[in-house]
Amino acid sequence: MPARGLLIVLTGPSGTGKGSLREAVLRRRPDLVYCVSATTRPPRPGEVDGVHYFFLDPAEFKAGLEAGRFVEWAEVYGHLYGTPGEPMNALLAAGKDVIVEKDVQGAAVLMERYPEAVFVFTAPPTLAELQRRVTDRGTDSPVAIDRRMALAAKEMQQARRYDYTIINDSLPDAVNELEAVVVAEKCRTWRLYGPAGAAGNGEG
Repeated sequence: MPARGLLIVLTGPSGTGKGSLREAVLRRRPDLVYCVSATTRPPRPGEVDGVHYFFLDPAEFKAGLEAGRFVEWAEVYGHLYGTPGEPMNALLAAGKDVIVEKDVQGAAVLMERYPEAVFVFTAPPTLAELQRRVTDRGTDSPVAIDRRMALAAKEMQQARRYDYTIINDSLPDAVNELEAVVVAEKCRTWRLYGPAGAAGNGEG
């Protein structure tokens, strides 16, 4: 049986560059597998179904909920988001290292269900810079931007709950830091040999 894979949960407020960071580290680390989430929100320009998200209509999403297909789900800005459990659990059981990109609500649920996972919080250098990024994206109304910023301020207060925080001021630096997290976590002794005191860990 292969050792169980490493689960990396990347989260943070909207607009902190989670998607760009995840895509860049996947290009560097072909051993990482991205598990695509599902959502009821419409695709943004350039997004592809099955690559960036599984874009479902609300009826399809709710049918998945009723069938127990999601290990977590949340409603964010009026849209539903969820993590399909079966493909992710199968990859982890096969020893594959998996990265998922979640909103802060979803990451909180995964903390309860996967305590052995590595949780990485992405933060902006300042809230003013975050507002500039969200505004420049051009996909939200002023009212929606105000709502996102109010939520972001609350989410930033939860950063201490996470294993690591990456301040995404420079994408190349942030990618280096995320890759360093992956390397360090894969070298943890307990991941290689099991918990201290377990049989076959080299003690005695």
